[in-house]
Amino acid sequence: MRENPILVIKHGALGDIILATAAFDGIRRAHPDANIVLLTTKPYAELMAQSPYFNEIWVDSKPRLFHRRGLARLKTMLNSYRWAWVYDLQCSQRTTFYQWLMARPWPNISNRSRFASHTRPPYDTTRHALENLRAQLAVAGVVVGQPELSWLTGDITNLALPQRFALLVPGGAAHRPAKRWPAAQYAALAMELVAKGITPVLIGSTMEEEVLTDIATRVPHSINLCGKTTIPQLASLARAASLAVGNDTGPMHIIAAAGCPSTVLFSAESDPVRAAPVGPVTVLRERDLSALSVDRVLVSLQL
Repeated sequence: MRENPILVIKHGALGDIILATAAFDGIRRAHPDANIVLLTTKPYAELMAQSPYFNEIWVDSKPRLFHRRGLARLKTMLNSYRWAWVYDLQCSQRTTFYQWLMARPWPNISNRSRFASHTRPPYDTTRHALENLRAQLAVAGVVVGQPELSWLTGDITNLALPQRFALLVPGGAAHRPAKRWPAAQYAALAMELVAKGITPVLIGSTMEEEVLTDIATRVPHSINLCGKTTIPQLASLARAASLAVGNDTGPMHIIAAAGCPSTVLFSAESDPVRAAPVGPVTVLRERDLSALSVDRVLVSLQL
């Protein structure tokens, strides 16, 4: 008999979604023939629809808890199947509440609630997010390995890149500027790479145009791909690149998980023990990133 459907809940941000692919893969391996549904937010629906882990992707509009119509629609969605399992990998106050919107008797549920059939161990803030995912799903008998992005590919032939290039990711959340290594240091690093025959390729969204343009102006031999790459293309770029250097930001999780040797720069604003990308990664941390020298980054690259 075919197993009843399975619901996986995971919202984001981008780095969290990439780390969670390890859990998605584990759940799919544990339930190879099940109809697995992902409930996520709109920015990640199209991305995860390309993955091999899910049969259906549902978008959570995250209605306010006092918005009756929105909650009614969500309740109808959550009860449109009789689930065999619900794996709540978000484990937020919001998503834990979703259990109470589901009809009784409840399915097997993995979340942080003491009313769940498989309650997640207390979240350990001294461990990496991936280790906490492993601990949660181990309670449910699911084995979690490493993030896996072999399915994520994009055509990069139109970018006409040289044979040897390095990805530089100098952007990050605009509201957390302390997480960014200064543009002048990135430009100095880019000039050192050019001197070694490696073309710097600048990666970022249009919201980071100012910093990428600044670096590209200082280093004319660099290639500025600001706003020109999709997430699938970024994974393919990572596989083709010699190395990558970037701040603690979502794209570095993709680059590292795709297997590119990466140096990731952390300030006091975030903790690499908890949030470093997973893959062939070297972490450099300075409380104030402006104090991080170009020479120290170059040494980490082992050129």
